[in-house]
Amino acid sequence: MELYLKSLKAFEKDARGYSTIFIIAQSCLGSVAAMYILINGVQAWQMVQLFLVTIACMGFNAAVLSQQKPKIVINLFILSLVVSTVALILNLL
Repeated sequence: MELYLKSLKAFEKDARGYSTIFIIAQSCLGSVAAMYILINGVQAWQMVQLFLVTIACMGFNAAVLSQQKPKIVINLFILSLVVSTVALILNLL
């Protein structure tokens, strides 16, 4: 929890700079996850995974572009990273 609070405080100080880095990182991870999902096929389960990854990434991007509160932005960033990472792990195994 301490790491989260330190990260939130740092993000609040320079939200514009961190948002740029976060968008790049989240977009790269999300696109890799989407690629591996599609490599495994196009059945319903893969499409559900692709939908979740896409929605998580788009939600974060929308929060940054609409200049939401820093806590909302960082929470959506963490959520998009978790969703993309879980999808990636599921499709690598």
